[in-house]
Parts: sequence; C-alpha cells; structure tokens
Amino acid sequence: MHGGDEVVAAPAGLPQPLDWKFSQVFGERTAGEEVQEVDIISAIEFDKTGDHLATGDRGGRVVLFERTDTKDHGVSRRDLERMDYLISRHPEFRYKTEFQSHEPEFDYLKSLEIEEKINKIRWCQTANSALFLLSTNDKTIKFWKVQEKKVKKISDMNLDPSKAVGNGSIASSSNSSSPKPCLANGSSLGGSYNYLSHDFSFPPGGLPSLHLPVVVTSQETNLVARCRRVYGHAHDYHINSISNNSDGETFISADDLRINLWNLEISNQSFNIVDVKPANMEDLTEVITSAEFHPTHCNMLAYSSSKGSIRLIDLRQSALCDSHAKLFEEPEAPGSRSFFTEIIASISDIKFAKDGRYILSRDYMTLKLWDINMDSGPVATFQVHEYLRPKLCDLYENDSIFDKFECCLSGDGLRVATGSYSNLFRVFGCAPGSTEATTLEASKNPMRRQVQTPSRPSRPLSSITRVVRRGTETPGVDANGNSFDFTTKLLHLAWHPTENSIACAAANSLYMYYA
Repeated sequence: MHGGDEVVAAPAGLPQPLDWKFSQVFGERTAGEEVQEVDIISAIEFDKTGDHLATGDRGGRVVLFERTDTKDHGVSRRDLERMDYLISRHPEFRYKTEFQSHEPEFDYLKSLEIEEKINKIRWCQTANSALFLLSTNDKTIKFWKVQEKKVKKISDMNLDPSKAVGNGSIASSSNSSSPKPCLANGSSLGGSYNYLSHDFSFPPGGLPSLHLPVVVTSQETNLVARCRRVYGHAHDYHINSISNNSDGETFISADDLRINLWNLEISNQSFNIVDVKPANMEDLTEVITSAEFHPTHCNMLAYSSSKGSIRLIDLRQSALCDSHAKLFEEPEAPGSRSFFTEIIASISDIKFAKDGRYILSRDYMTLKLWDINMDSGPVATFQVHEYLRPKLCDLYENDSIFDKFECCLSGDGLRVATGSYSNLFRVFGCAPGSTEATTLEASKNPMRRQVQTPSRPSRPLSSITRVVRRGTETPGVDANGNSFDFTTKLLHLAWHPTENSIACAAANSLYMYYA
C-alpha cells in the first residue's frame, strides 16, 4: 500500500487498501500567493446523487460544481453497450455558478458583528430540474433555489435609440407622408415637436412602419440563484449544524444550547426540541457541538456534546426531548485525566453511515465509530495524530486545540476519513479486520510526503472488547517525519456518496481525489 502507516496485505475477503490519485483542483494558489481571508473554504457538501458539489467560504459565497464525466457526449447508451464500453472514468467536476448567500450584519441590540462565513451547506430534494440547498452562517439560515432560465431580450426599435430623449424611446407615425412623432404612451407631441426636433432625426421620407420593442426569449440560458426563504431570529448562540430530515419537509438547526425543528415551507416559526440551557448559566457543563438526522428514520436524530458524548433522541417520545433514547460515551481510563482531557474529548463533528446503523464521530485526537445498537463504547477508534499528544500545551497556547475537524464515511461504509494539520488527511478502513490507514496530502501529488513504515500487526486492547485502535505514529514528528505546520489545517472534506472520491479544502483551494 502506498504511504500508509501499516503496510499489511489485506486478508482474503477484506477490501484491498485504496490507491488514491489526484483528480482536480479548483482555486489553486501559486507559490507565495497570499490567501485572502474571505476566500478560505468553510463548508463542503455533495448532493445525494453525487452529481453536484457545493462549497461555502468565509466571504459568504456559495460555489456550485457539476459533474461532467457522466455525460455521454451524444453517444446513446445502446451504442455504448454495443461497443462493450468500460466505464472506468473517475468523477470530474466543472464550475457551475456561484452566488452571495450571506452578507456581514450587525446586531444593534447586542452590539455584535455577525460574520458572513458559511458554516454549513445542505442539499435538499431537487424538483423540476431546479437545485435546492440550505446555507447558514452563525445566525441565519437561507433556502436557495438555483435554476436555469432562458434569457429574455428586448428586440430593437427601428429608431436610433442614441438620439432619443426623455425617459422613453421616441416612436414615429406609420404615415410616411407627414410623420408626426409620438411619445411612448401614444400622445402626439404636436407643437412641442419643433422644440424636440434637434434632438433626434428621421430618415428622409419617414419610416415605412413602426417596430415596437417586444420581449424575445432566446435560446441562451442563465443560472439564477434565488433566495426562497430566510429562517432567522431563532438562535441566541452560533449555529453549528443544520441537517435535512428524510421526510423531505423538515430540517433541524443546532447552536451551543438548543436544537430547533423547522418546516421548509414555514420561515417564521420553529419548534425547540432540545434545550440544554441550565436555569443558572454558571451550572453549564457542556454544550451541543453537532447534530444530524438519521438518514432513513425521520423521527430519530443524534447530537454530540463538548464532553465527548453522543445522544440519540426519538421525536415520538415527547415534544421537548430532554431525555435521550440512547447515550454513547467512552468510559474514561483511570489515571489518564489531565488538564486537556475534557478539551480534546469534545466532539467536533458526527455523521451517520448511509444505512443509519453506525455513527462516526471526530474529537481532537481520534475518529470513533459507534454502533447504534451498542452503547457500551465505540466499535473502533482511529488515532488521527497521536504524535501531537506531547504538544498539547503548545496547541492550547496557539488555540489550535479548539480547531473543529470534520469527518466523513464512504458510501459503502467500508472507510472513514478526516483531516489533520500540514494539509494532510487520513483514510481508514473500518471493515472488521481491516488494517488500512493511509495519510495523504492535499496537493497535486497526494503521496509525495509519504514514507514507508515497517509492517506491524494491530493489537486489540483486550480479547474481550471489539475496539481496535490504529494509526499511531512516532511522537515528535508528523505522519511522514516532516516538520509540522499548525497554520495549514484541513478542516473540511466530503466523500462522494456512491464512489471512492474525496473533495477536501486546503485554505481557498478545493482538491479532489479518486481511487
């Protein structure tokens, strides 16, 4: 395997480790080019089909990309089958359109600036070839419709418009023998004609007929993004998550202390379904960090906390879900507590697997995979950058310890991925018995900083638990023995829903890889 931390041949029956290759980059920086703060990507999301990709940035813009390699370029499917056509192409995307989703605002009541930065983007169900998506900044969620519209043009009049006066075009009478100019509303100029005559001219003999301007629909099309609804004034704290329900009608939004349930059609009302705010704020011990609906059960959702726990709640139990149906947390190892224990335990992101059976969570040091039928502990734990443990004090000093890394699962549920520092991201195999653990760099040569490490068997913590820990590295250096860069961090990435393709953001650049 290329550049993994463990070069182990996959046993029979296990999926082979993937060989990742560079596919595309959008917004690549030249050497030494300074990155503008507003251009840094802050959200990435594939739609359910994988044919569209959306990114949001700190400048409040949403950029859409569409897949191009699935188009057959005029060749019919039957012809392709007759040619025994082998579809081995990897996903390729092109720029589709962009629009300004959010603008900077100022809350005068709280004397608070509201950033335009896009925190999350979620795709909604398509209808009539139009694309729908939700985008949110810290306070306001917006529902966008992006649709191709035919360009409408106004046909030219047969009077030189450069010589017209007033606020309307001047038309001429169809009587060629004695032309009398008329205003746009049809009234005759009469005596004032002499006054205006030096401002425009008619051809000798007048105009044979009058061409009124008409609106003509051309064959050209334009992509138009229109904000359909604005869901605002429902969160006192910064929104960290939005998630669509599988019913196609509702979605949730979560901030530090509350989760609200919305109907897509109703923007002026939401229902508070989770509220962890204590009566006295001094008693506050944990906050909500991420929330997501179950992919198929419209009554179930999960949310994570800053204490490292995940709660699964059932909307059928009560209107206000103060009690959880299940609680997932890992017991703290005795004697391991330190000043940083609670900080690094905080979960920054959770994702359901496509079938809804597993939940993937990311805390500062690890990825954990949870089976929703087993709340005694995670079924697998993956060490993302264990070599940083001796540097936690430095990471606390420069606030890097509070960075919020996202995570994602492959569509088949066999692999998981997350980002790290030095623009690195890691891919782990999560099938039982898999030893796949690959480190890649967000660059045109993802394997360029890889070093081969000697093979070593993975050791389970005990023969009783199902927990497997993988991906540990030598302390003091990064995964490749290189110097470490805390300023270049890969926080955002997304896995294509049906293929082994990953899109990830390194500052203002969007890199895409396939295997």
